[in-house]
Amino acid sequence: MRPAPPSSLFEDINSASFLPAEDMPKWIEATFLDPASPLHNEEHAHLAHAQIGFLWTVVQNSRKGRRIIGQCEEGKPQGAMGKWARARAEMQVKQWFGFVPDFIITLDAEYCRQCGDAEFMALVEHELYHAAQETDAFGAPKFSRSTGRPIFTIRGHDVEEFVGVVRRYGADAAGIRAIVDAANRPPEIARAQIAHACGTCQLRVA
Repeated sequence: MRPAPPSSLFEDINSASFLPAEDMPKWIEATFLDPASPLHNEEHAHLAHAQIGFLWTVVQNSRKGRRIIGQCEEGKPQGAMGKWARARAEMQVKQWFGFVPDFIITLDAEYCRQCGDAEFMALVEHELYHAAQETDAFGAPKFSRSTGRPIFTIRGHDVEEFVGVVRRYGADAAGIRAIVDAANRPPEIARAQIAHACGTCQLRVA
């Protein structure tokens, strides 16, 4: 059974706006990382070595008029901030998870309690695809020399192109043949459209 946000998020006005989704990591491992699972995805194999913290939120989010229902971020506070601000941010993360994870994935609790299984899994996998391992100039995965652990990063989309360019010049000229071929094949699991509602994606196109 898929994880679900607790009812207290919606029923208790004094409830925190963000709550750790504590059952998500085990569900991810059993559903997408376990080779014995019918939904196993080899493209997420590097995440077997990643620490991912998941959050449910009831805070509504949008960008450019579009609702955001999921977002993947690096676990360590990013961007320019002072030493105290960074320490406060790390303290909050540790209060949620007990440690600073490699990635934090935040999910819209209202959407997740209403959507179907296919949409939920598509949303989660979409965010997992953003949780990537860095590669070197030859495409080989990078590992830390000091710890031996993978070096993680946020990955952008495989394709970013205008419909008009594809319509005028074709998939090959636009460099999107692989995704067109994938779209023309029957889905391996189920159909769902969630890329437009991903906060990670909206931040990258801003």
